[in-house]
Amino acid sequence: MNVKQQIVIDQYIVKPTTYLLNFAVQLVGKILRIDHSLDKDFKRIVVCKFKGMGSILQATPLLQALREKFPKAEIIFVTTTANVKILEHIPLVDQVIAIDDNGFFTFLRSCVKNLFKIMRLRPDVYFDLEIYSDFSSLFALLTLSKNRIGFYLRSSSFRTGIYTHMMFFNPRAPISKVYLQMGQLLHCRVDFDLLQISKGKNATEVTKKYIVINPNASDLRIERRWPITHFIQLIERLLEEDEKYEIHLIGSKEEYAYTAQIASAIASERLVNTAGKLTLSELIDEISHADYMISNDTGPMHIAFSTQTPIICLFGPCAPEQYGISKYAHIVYKKAYCSPCVHDFITPPCKGNNSCMKLITVEDVLEKIHDIHHSHVSTEKAPAEFIYALESKILGDFNR
Repeated sequence: MNVKQQIVIDQYIVKPTTYLLNFAVQLVGKILRIDHSLDKDFKRIVVCKFKGMGSILQATPLLQALREKFPKAEIIFVTTTANVKILEHIPLVDQVIAIDDNGFFTFLRSCVKNLFKIMRLRPDVYFDLEIYSDFSSLFALLTLSKNRIGFYLRSSSFRTGIYTHMMFFNPRAPISKVYLQMGQLLHCRVDFDLLQISKGKNATEVTKKYIVINPNASDLRIERRWPITHFIQLIERLLEEDEKYEIHLIGSKEEYAYTAQIASAIASERLVNTAGKLTLSELIDEISHADYMISNDTGPMHIAFSTQTPIICLFGPCAPEQYGISKYAHIVYKKAYCSPCVHDFITPPCKGNNSCMKLITVEDVLEKIHDIHHSHVSTEKAPAEFIYALESKILGDFNR
């Protein structure tokens, strides 16, 4: 199933079902008077994040906090099959349960099978990290986990019976800190950073200097893409200005055709299109050994954060204050009047005509590249000072 089909099912089938079940669950809860205290030594904890490889990486501080607080507990991660590979790079997880959402009937069978599997495990706590998904709320309820923790939004206040505990979702806070706040309900520490994911080959094995460019964005939010003409102009300038670099384009198999449009528009042996050709482990290596990376706001950007690779991040529909906080990030963001819109709309007001991304010029990106070269980030991997200041301000406001 594609994302649009999933959204339709979520809105017109799952949401009404969840709404009705919410009242029934509240009634049953009052009758049974179940103890939902979180002051216990839990033995089995489930964390669920169905969508977003980047969001899963941003959840690693929560996983570290849970592991420290409950060292003997089994931590189970529930996701979709597309994210299984990234979880293999996160040693904090003991077991992965994956829902196959490649087709409608496959999805239904997989849900039923895995629901029974989770029921048999009898989790003590279930963390639902999805923010807007009613399906994820319904799935959490059907696992029959004793304690279910989810996000509270004004638009989904009807879930107050589905979850036994709720945490206010703050769209102005860094997403890793938002996840960590859930852990605070279990008295976990909240000062963990992103887990550094493992690299493969050593830097000495890399024979050529190169830059990684990710021109893609998943169909979850396709409007996050910087215009293809801008990427072409940028690459032409980079190839012209510095002959010692190769430029490596990255992307998934589904993104190959889009990335190939860029490669075919530029006649250069120093431009390599790797889209669809790398395994996840190879992609992590590719990013980790790049001098720096340029990317839209999407999954590979978070890999750069986790491999401590300097990265120029292009933001528009999403707020960099929430998803762009990293010591290695150089943010380019032209705040349009309607930006950020993703926290309020499934379909953006511009209907995908992303003026917020079009406002970013090639010169804006080149300026950040020059900053990287000037500060020697490409060799020392040191963070930009303004990112430290931005992070300190945001976290200071968040913790007040």
